[in-house]
Amino acid sequence: MDFFLLIYLLFKILLIVICILISVAYFTLAERKVLGAIQRRRGPNVVGIFGLLQPLSDGLKLFLKEAIIPSSADKFLFIIAPIITFSVSLLSWSIIPFSKYGLLSEIDLAVLYLFAVSSLGVYGIIISGWSSNSKYAFLGALRSAAQMVSYEVSIGFIIATIVVCAGSFNLQTIIFSQVNAWYCITFLPLFFIFFVSALAETNRHPFDLPEAEAELVSGYNVEYAGMGFALFSLGEYVSMLQMSALNTILFFGGWLPLLSFLSFIPTAFWFSIKISFFVILFIVMRAALPRYRYDQLMNLGWKVFLPISLSYLLLTFCVLICFNLIPY
Repeated sequence: MDFFLLIYLLFKILLIVICILISVAYFTLAERKVLGAIQRRRGPNVVGIFGLLQPLSDGLKLFLKEAIIPSSADKFLFIIAPIITFSVSLLSWSIIPFSKYGLLSEIDLAVLYLFAVSSLGVYGIIISGWSSNSKYAFLGALRSAAQMVSYEVSIGFIIATIVVCAGSFNLQTIIFSQVNAWYCITFLPLFFIFFVSALAETNRHPFDLPEAEAELVSGYNVEYAGMGFALFSLGEYVSMLQMSALNTILFFGGWLPLLSFLSFIPTAFWFSIKISFFVILFIVMRAALPRYRYDQLMNLGWKVFLPISLSYLLLTFCVLICFNLIPY
């Protein structure tokens, strides 16, 4: 019996990983198509019908490229860094509820698990920059690490505010608490701050400062080629999908339908539609906004977002205590 349970668990893990990788592959295609439409040019349209095979072609190209390791690099750390980044980006998906019953494992401290896993992503970036033995890569890694740590603080306070209102660290409970009203309505400023912080957390435009053509080229992954570069790219796109899922769960009711009379439509459909909306927003931000300076990025995180998110947490807690509304 235990053997069949293990096989079933492995099958669920494999199914989730395959679905995520396919989603990431076509996320890159959607990004190039949307950017092409915004910039009035054609996106990929040659490989396959409407360019649908372009992600597979790109993946095969990176897989066949030679993996070059600099002679002065720490070879073990150089190889393991992209593996750490990619693996950590997949770990959080084990507790993401895709539908009412569709998740790998449901734990009561899911939010704390997310905090623990997301904080590990910095290690892969720091290790990659240091092990390359390149000043450009190391400076890019320091930039990226400082950026991720700075905006994780604001994200933590925002999630803590949602947890206080829902009365649980469980993601399903947080979704059920939005049956009457989504938190994007009651906490609209926090939603805006969370989305902008998600852009900075995933090193996306206009906060993609580790990647700077003038001084750092590609940042922490500048010395990588082939599958090493592909794993970093996959990790970045998986993280964007994860942040889109968190935005959906925390502020847009997760898999809850838009209207109650549409509840006959499968809940996984609503979850997919909401994630797709945030994915398009990530792409539009890249096409529409100019890049920030690094000092502007730090000022925004520490002097604007942090005080506002902390104030919102204290205000919410005080209101709930005064009106005896704290859920148990």
